[in-house]
Amino acid sequence: MRDAADTGLMPTVPAQQKVQRHSVRGQVLDALRAALVDGELVPGEIYSGPALGERFGVSATPVREAMQQLALEGAVECLPNRGFRVLSRTARELAELAEVRALLEVPVMLRLARTVEPGAWAALRPAAAATAAAAAAYDPAAYAEADRSFHRAVLSLTGNDQLVQVAEELHRRSQWPVKDAPPVRRADLVADAAEHQALLEALIARDLPVVETLVREHFTGAPS
Repeated sequence: MRDAADTGLMPTVPAQQKVQRHSVRGQVLDALRAALVDGELVPGEIYSGPALGERFGVSATPVREAMQQLALEGAVECLPNRGFRVLSRTARELAELAEVRALLEVPVMLRLARTVEPGAWAALRPAAAATAAAAAAYDPAAYAEADRSFHRAVLSLTGNDQLVQVAEELHRRSQWPVKDAPPVRRADLVADAAEHQALLEALIARDLPVVETLVREHFTGAPS
C-alpha cells in the first residue's frame, strides 16, 4: 500500500538538519522533540515515517521507532497505514499537569531546602544560566531542554531515580504544543528563566516560604 505522503496529500514536513548515522534513532527522536516544541510539527496534522525519513536523510525505520516513543510519551498517536498524528494539549490538560507537578515537586523542594547544603545549590548556577542563555537567544527547543535539565538536576539531589523519571515525564508532557496557541514569547522565556535563578538564591538562603511561593508560581507559567 502506498504511503499517504506519496499521494501529495500530506502536510509539509518541517525542514530539519539531516542527522548523522551514529545513534540515528536517538538523534531523530531529539529532532522530532525539538520540532514539536518549535511548532514545526503541527497538532492535528498527520506525518508519515517515509516522508520524515526523507527529510532527515534516513530510512523510515528509525523515524517510526522514534515516533513510537513519542506515542508512549503522549505526543503523537499511531495511525495504521497512515502515519502519526500530532496530539494537542488543551488548556485544562496543561493546568492538570501543572497541578500534578506542583503536588509532586513543592514538598520535595521544601525537604531539599531544609537538608541540602548551600554549596550544592550554588553548583547548579550553570544549569540556571543555560536556561537564561536559551531564553535570551529565543530558542524554544533549546530552552525546553535546558529547563528540563535544570529541574532534573535539582530533583536529582533527592537520590530518588524514580522520582526524577516521573517528574521529567510530566515536565516533557507539559511542553507539547497546544493547537492554535500563539508562539511562546521571548519575554515569557526570559521571565521563566529568571525564576530558576531566584529559586536557587532562596534555596541557598533556606528561605522556605519564598521557595514554596516560587515553585508554585513557576508551574503556572506557559514555558514550564
